[in-house]
Amino acid sequence: MPAEAHRDKAAEAAKPDGPAKADKAAKMEAGTTRTSPASPLTERQEARRRRILRASARLAGRGGFDAVQMREVAESSQVALGTLYRYFPSKIHLLVATMQDQLEHMHATLRKEPPTGETAAERVAETLMRAFRFLQREPQLADAMVRALTFADRGVSPEVDQVSRQTTAIILDSMGLEDPTPEQLSAVRVIEHTWHSALITWLSGRASIAQVKVDIETVCRLIDLTAPSSASKDSG
Repeated sequence: MPAEAHRDKAAEAAKPDGPAKADKAAKMEAGTTRTSPASPLTERQEARRRRILRASARLAGRGGFDAVQMREVAESSQVALGTLYRYFPSKIHLLVATMQDQLEHMHATLRKEPPTGETAAERVAETLMRAFRFLQREPQLADAMVRALTFADRGVSPEVDQVSRQTTAIILDSMGLEDPTPEQLSAVRVIEHTWHSALITWLSGRASIAQVKVDIETVCRLIDLTAPSSASKDSG
């Protein structure tokens, strides 16, 4: 175990009030020295952050939202508890960042094997269903990440924004667009909302995969309706 983890355990044992007081102290430290997502990370910091995210995904995959406890994440990733709180001030911050990381991995895979649909709408629908099936293989992880997004307040806005930007990038890549119109971006936002809602209803057992597929394919038709050629035809 790294020296920083040993130091954390020693400091914790020395405190008369035990782990609870140590947790409080770690959170207070996080409030003043948090590593911002916008701050450039050194190679060592980035490696540490990736260990934390892998540990979070592993714990969530085994036991869902409740299984992700900050102390266990710190121990599993071999970092001090105070260090973990500097990167992620709360479990919600951590799980939202975990979702962004998972989407990033999905995006890399999709770039290697791009969708094959003839229209932009077909390609986006195919891409989102592939992403859905990716999450379907890890239902407890998916549930933990989606719950974190649902619980996130304004304090988690930077992390939530990163998830939204990553989802937008995945959709735009599938469309083959680098310079979308405002109308197309609006359609992408509606598609994002529908995909997220479909994921929630499936996780809660209120929708089948077949229903999710129909909803995704239906909302993706907005892409063709907002294409510049369609708009010019309507105005003509």
